[in-house]
Amino acid sequence: MASETMIQNAKAFLQQESPDSKLNLYDHMCSVMHKILENRTPNSVDLLESLSQEVKTNKFAPPCDPSSDVRPASLEVELANVQNKLFEKPSEDAEPEPEDEVEMPLPDLMDTAHYFEQAGLGLGREETFRIFLALKNLVDTHTLQSVRFWGKIQGTEKNYIVAEVEYREGGEEEQEGEEEEGEESREEETDEAKEGDEDNLPTPDYKPPPVIPKEETGTGCNKKTYFVCNEPGTEWTKLPPVTPAQIVCARQIKKFFSGNLEAAVISYPPFPGTEINYLRAQIARISAGTHISPVDYYKFEEDDEDDSDGEGRDSFVENVEFEPPRVQELIDSLSNWVHHCSTFYHKADVFGLTHR
Repeated sequence: MASETMIQNAKAFLQQESPDSKLNLYDHMCSVMHKILENRTPNSVDLLESLSQEVKTNKFAPPCDPSSDVRPASLEVELANVQNKLFEKPSEDAEPEPEDEVEMPLPDLMDTAHYFEQAGLGLGREETFRIFLALKNLVDTHTLQSVRFWGKIQGTEKNYIVAEVEYREGGEEEQEGEEEEGEESREEETDEAKEGDEDNLPTPDYKPPPVIPKEETGTGCNKKTYFVCNEPGTEWTKLPPVTPAQIVCARQIKKFFSGNLEAAVISYPPFPGTEINYLRAQIARISAGTHISPVDYYKFEEDDEDDSDGEGRDSFVENVEFEPPRVQELIDSLSNWVHHCSTFYHKADVFGLTHR
């Protein structure tokens, strides 16, 4: 006769849980026996397999009702909901714009896209129109003098849509003050850290080369201000001013953009900043090397005509007296084209256009 210990061991064995179904044989057999005794099923020995399957099926609980059509929103649907706000009309209760409002600084992007289409280039009319509406929102939220769609940079996870802007006089003073406060706080933290590390340790005689200061906003590499967003309708992010050290390092490395402005730039030599700084440095390099125009299409302003101190000039306006050459002349000779954007020294500080 089986002892009590053997019975307990057998029961414990039957109560072992299956890693797949999370069930155990003891509870399952109890449920099958309960069903047979409750329904008084005839010929239960012949129906044992089907009864066991029925008990297992009744224990299955789906995570959601299969009859419902509710599905989690896809990324395309979420993006469409965000971009839907671009097409909303302003409410009737909105205040009417004053008659003496400054002319809208945003050019007709669709007209520009039409000419790109003639050359087989561009982003497509639908995406271009969404970008135009996103730029219009940027104009409505900032006091800007000019806005230009700079371009689109593709990333491994997300893309960047870049807008090049210029503020009106006094429009950027508040933001510059915030940046200076942030730099001062960082310098104070660095000084405090140095004070805390002061010990009776030997100090090296090596002195690093002097750091080239960044150019002020509105001059040189920082003449223009740039905003980026990942998709039309998402929030615009202002890029910080670029420094010569960032441009020098950006020349020496090759990195894919991820689409995350806070992502670390792991490279050698080490890049001084995150992806937001790397993006700004590459924008400065591309702008300096690719902005061209026909000869005499721009002219220097009157204030810069008498430039006798040898410094470069980067302030120019469109020449209203410009007479365009024939298309064939522009195609045949590169001498009919000039750069109209400032060029870098090898140390990445900027000199202006001294000849044209």
